[in-house]
Amino acid sequence: MGKLDGRVVLITGAARGQGAQEARLFAEEGAKVVLADVLDEQGSAVAEELGPDVAAYVHLDVGEEADWAAAVATAKETFGALDGLVGNAGILRCNQLTDTPRQEFTEVCRVNQLGAFLGMRAVAPELAAAGGGTIVNTSSYAALAGMPFLTSYAASKAAVLAMTRVAALELAARGIRVNAVCPGAIDTPMTDPVALDPSADPGRAAGAAAAFYRKAVPMGRIGRPEEVARLALYLTADDSSYVTGQHFVVDGGWLAGVPLPVS
Repeated sequence: MGKLDGRVVLITGAARGQGAQEARLFAEEGAKVVLADVLDEQGSAVAEELGPDVAAYVHLDVGEEADWAAAVATAKETFGALDGLVGNAGILRCNQLTDTPRQEFTEVCRVNQLGAFLGMRAVAPELAAAGGGTIVNTSSYAALAGMPFLTSYAASKAAVLAMTRVAALELAARGIRVNAVCPGAIDTPMTDPVALDPSADPGRAAGAAAAFYRKAVPMGRIGRPEEVARLALYLTADDSSYVTGQHFVVDGGWLAGVPLPVS
């Protein structure tokens, strides 16, 4: 018996990183998963890895309403229903406030903020028709504490938290629970310095990042995608049956404060 036996869950940003780990874990726990992303080759490969009886892939640009309609339709046509969403798709751009172009700000908000809004709006009627369900939005540590160079990202992720609370209030009577995860630094392609800056030396970048996390994070390391996936599983499974409208931080203690060196 798995924690998600009989569930059909749509996971966005599922081609790699947190989303791919969530898809794998949810499938292990008995769910049918619809993987959605704009990285079609990678997303299809993860779905193929899981197998056609368990997983399907659909192209989804979270900022496009028509793509959401197609993703919901794919879930219903392939597995007969839809009763869960994990909104994991997101992008990160780093820039000082005064150097952030308007286009960059709107691009980040389109994916991170508008994508979360369109996703909740698209799936809520289906979840209600199924007798209830769950929505897990992905916010961020940056929505709760200031970080330099992340104006657009922090703004979009703070909006996700606000929308999560409102949606939880509106949808509770329809049997839909809505919560958010707030990851700190997680070892995914989105936060990889080399991926963000192809000119960076991989060894030097990795060493600098490791040194930063040892000093800044009380647990002394960057997080792993599977650690976020396990939190998303908790919020999707019946283990959290009386939990809605909340945010859950998974950051190795980063938000707790600045660790001081102990002699």
